[in-house]
Amino acid sequence: MGDKFFFKLIGAEDDLRLRFRIRTLKEKVVEFLVQLELRVDGAWKPVVRYDNAHDFAHRDVLDFKGNEIEKTPLKLGTLAEILEYAEQDLMDRADWYVERFLKRRRTQ
Repeated sequence: MGDKFFFKLIGAEDDLRLRFRIRTLKEKVVEFLVQLELRVDGAWKPVVRYDNAHDFAHRDVLDFKGNEIEKTPLKLGTLAEILEYAEQDLMDRADWYVERFLKRRRTQ
């Protein structure tokens, strides 16, 4: 079994990153997590997370305290395909996700 854990900085000011955790078995993705994180006041806060915990692939939208406020099941193909989709979605829509996250913070 192969486990990979790494970060990918995506913000212009090093304040935005993707956290990856990928587990493979015989070169097949069996578990994954891709999480968009924002640095706020020196601490990394999870904004949106894609994973396959609870035995199904899904996207979790999180509030400022890290609580799940929305869960969307994903039925897009293999876990490898969903992992690829998740990374692309978080890269493409990072600003939008962060804007919504910060808006929610002001109302909490």
